[in-house]
Amino acid sequence: MVATILNAFTVGEIRKKLAITALLLGLYRLGDHIPAPGINAAAVKSIQSSFGSGGILNLLNVFSGGGLSRIAIFALGIMPYITASIILQLLTVVVPSLEKLQKEGEAGQARITQYTRYLTVGLAFAQSIGYVFLFRSLQKGAGQDVIVNFTLAKVFLIVISLTAGCVMIMWMGELITQRGIGNGISLMIFASIVSRFPHGVQAWWTNPDQVFRVMMPFLALAVIAGIVFVQEGQRRIPIQYAKRVIGRRMTQGGQTYLPLRVNMAGVIPVIFAASIMAFPPTVGQLIQKPWAQSISNFFNPQGWHYVLGETVFIVLFTYFYTAVTFNPVDQAENLKKYGGFIPGVRPGRPTAEFLDRILARLTFPGAIFLAFVAALPTILINQTSANFFFGGTSILIVIGVALDTMKQLEAQLMMRNYEGFLK
Repeated sequence: MVATILNAFTVGEIRKKLAITALLLGLYRLGDHIPAPGINAAAVKSIQSSFGSGGILNLLNVFSGGGLSRIAIFALGIMPYITASIILQLLTVVVPSLEKLQKEGEAGQARITQYTRYLTVGLAFAQSIGYVFLFRSLQKGAGQDVIVNFTLAKVFLIVISLTAGCVMIMWMGELITQRGIGNGISLMIFASIVSRFPHGVQAWWTNPDQVFRVMMPFLALAVIAGIVFVQEGQRRIPIQYAKRVIGRRMTQGGQTYLPLRVNMAGVIPVIFAASIMAFPPTVGQLIQKPWAQSISNFFNPQGWHYVLGETVFIVLFTYFYTAVTFNPVDQAENLKKYGGFIPGVRPGRPTAEFLDRILARLTFPGAIFLAFVAALPTILINQTSANFFFGGTSILIVIGVALDTMKQLEAQLMMRNYEGFLK
């Protein structure tokens, strides 16, 4: 395995893609430590405890790699882009013009991507305004002004800086997808969560509960093994190809299989659910009104309301994203077009119904498992009062992105050397 990994770095093109990816991720992490203009760094250090209390600010701070607690130029992270992607994907179902664009191939997808960028800028601008007033409200505990000379010009400068930082992160993520190893947006979130890993280790090691300190590594290994098992699990549908005459040649029939993964949507439903469930508490933190604070407390990430809502959204988005990425009707038509069929199932519509039925049965346990892992740390915290630095959402994202990245590297290596990245 180590020798194969080293061989991957001997391929010049892959080595170049890895270098571009590492450089962009390094710049992303650097931007998380550069404070926005007009911010009092000394006052920021005194309010950082507000971001580690286990509430929604802690979750958003993890997704931003700690940039939110430092009020850095990359404090918004990539979440506005993810929210914009969710909105556009939902609109493609209800808006006929967007649905038509989606079916036009690469040209239509490019238009939808452009709309997503525009919406990201708008969401980032609005969210930046809210964060400016949130930072100002937190300065009561600092004893000094977090934003020096709170004027309209200063607010506009900070808002523009945070919005530009979000747009730059979006550009770097797309650049990793195009010229790096791919999966750029997910790698941005991966880098943000992994950067907080030393803090998680410190929180585990300094925990006063001795039982928790002993059991935590075994629990983490069990969760990781379970995630990998489910993420890699698949149902193989046998496909038989009949002999065909193409021109003057007779093609030989053969037998292969169609792999249907237990969790075909990957970690996308978890990211989408976390983005949506973060919206009500964020609004509550920004408005600073009694009714808004009630909403924020109602959807606290450590409460059962948040867990229940996140579970429902994970299940719904798992089915939704699976339906978007895999169309049983198109798959059945392609099999029929190339002379393939499932033994015991008639081609055409019966094949589509068979695949749809199998996919529905596979997706349900995959969605339930995602929801269970996302809710597991919260359940354990409520039952044992132990302090988990990372939530189940963060663990799912890290492992899912790592597996997807390994598969992409394996595919690129096989294209050039016909040898797997992992044996």
